[in-house]
Amino acid sequence: MQSATDVQMNLGWTVPIHNAAEALPNLVNPFFMLPLPAVLGLRARDLVGFTFLQFLFHLPVVLLLLWLLGMTFDFVAPVPP
Repeated sequence: MQSATDVQMNLGWTVPIHNAAEALPNLVNPFFMLPLPAVLGLRARDLVGFTFLQFLFHLPVVLLLLWLLGMTFDFVAPVPP
């Protein structure tokens, strides 16, 4: 919350931005796809190549959308109790 206040970003966007930043590396490290090689008879390098392409495509799209949507709300400084 302090870093969002420092850059004067609306505090309502801190959780969605954090979730997106945490989800993007899952496209590079596809641990959620571990059962697929056994079921489909694929190799791990087939999955990593696919997920890396997804990462390259989605990274600029997600960052652009987060930046644009982050600017939709005005900054309101938090009021200490």
